[in-house]
Parts: sequence; structure tokens; C-alpha cells
Amino acid sequence: MVDIRLIPCLSDNYAVLVHTGDETILIDAPEAGPIKAALAEEGWTLTTILVTHHHTDHVQAIDAVKGSAKVIGPKAEADRIKELDETLDDGAEFTLGGLEVKAIATPGHTSGPLSYYFPGAGIAFTADTLFAMGCGRLFEGDPATMWNSFKTLRAALPDDTKIYCGHEYTLTNARYGHQALPEDAAIAERLKVVEAARERGEPTVPTTMAAEKATNPFMRADDPSVAAQLGMAGADPVEVFAHLRKGRDSF
Repeated sequence: MVDIRLIPCLSDNYAVLVHTGDETILIDAPEAGPIKAALAEEGWTLTTILVTHHHTDHVQAIDAVKGSAKVIGPKAEADRIKELDETLDDGAEFTLGGLEVKAIATPGHTSGPLSYYFPGAGIAFTADTLFAMGCGRLFEGDPATMWNSFKTLRAALPDDTKIYCGHEYTLTNARYGHQALPEDAAIAERLKVVEAARERGEPTVPTTMAAEKATNPFMRADDPSVAAQLGMAGADPVEVFAHLRKGRDSF
């Protein structure tokens, strides 16, 4: 039995608690107050913090919430995450509370982030790499690097995987996707669903890999129909990805 608690933090961040047995895992620590409140409400004691990348809005509350929890994160960014007790390389596999966890390097947003996949639970945490209908800004990487990370996640995560990303950006992503690909019926329909959810004050996270394959323009950079709609028929997927990211940056 796995319980999951999505925790809105700051203006649009998400932290997530994963609880099984005596193990309570926190993915990222954007803000102490909401995380502490969720732990108290559930009656859970934090045992592990998994850090995805070094950005302040994902690590700034670690010291305030960790207590005796072990803090684990990417070896490639260890010099910028001072709170780490243990580091992981790409491909590391380990267990927490009987749950198998796989660390997947997904650079692009930063130089060395990790995404975390729990195959037995059918969940994954992609932070600021793969968003619902979007992708993270390329602060420390380039389009080729991020596109490779998208292909890695697409290959690693089954369609029914529930994907938790680091921010509630879906409405803007959906509007951009509809503008970029106005003839795409699946994107148009998902935009309606997302708009309705946000009007009700509901989160759009988690998404699924199936939904991202169908409606995330960035995940479909190698889809000939996407390139054609963009007037880029026959272009290399990296060029298509770069075009989409440039458009999203100014949207």
C-alpha cells in the first residue's frame, strides 16, 4: 500500500510525499510550512528526502523539514546541494521502504538533475525536466541534451506511469501547445480539460506518460505531423524541439 500526498508550495511549486509502512519519502523541499503541515496531518515521520536538482525552489526547505531523514540526490550536482547525505549516479537502483527506486539522469534544465522512477508503484518524479504538456527551461543545457532526456524518459516509463512534475504550469503549457499546433485535436481537447480543472482550483498533476506522448509537443518532436504543422517537414527532431522551446520561452 502506497499513499501519495501532493503538496502545493510557494506560488506554483509541488513537493510530494510517498508513504509506505514506516517509510515516508519527500521529493524536493520548496517550502517548509506546507510540508510540515502535511506530515502532521497524516501523522507521518519523514525518513528520506529525494532531491531532483539544485535550484533554490527545490532545496531551500531541506534543513527546516529533514529532522533525522536522510537526504539523497544527484552526485553531478552535489557541489551545489550542501544538505546531501548520499549521492546517486545515473542508473542507480535502490529500495526505500520496500519500494524499488531507479535514478534517471535527465539533464537540460540543469546540468545534472535526476528523475526518480518507482516501477512497483507506477510513479515517477520528473521535477523541472518533463512538465505536463511542457518541458523545463534550458538554463544549463541545450535542446539536444533536453531532447535526449525526453527520449530517455519516454523509453523508461510505461504509458500508465503517473508522472509528478515540479510546478503547476500546465495551463500555460496547454495554451502554448494549442497555439503552436492549432490543428491538433488531442491538444485542443486537453486544453479544455486543463482549463476546467484550474477553474475548479484542482491540480493538473500527476499526468501520465500516455497523456504526454499524445499531447506534449516537446515529447513529439520526432513526430512528422508536428514538424509539418510547424512548417518544418523533414527537420531533425532537435531542430523541432529547439523551435518549440524558443516559442515557449517567449509565450
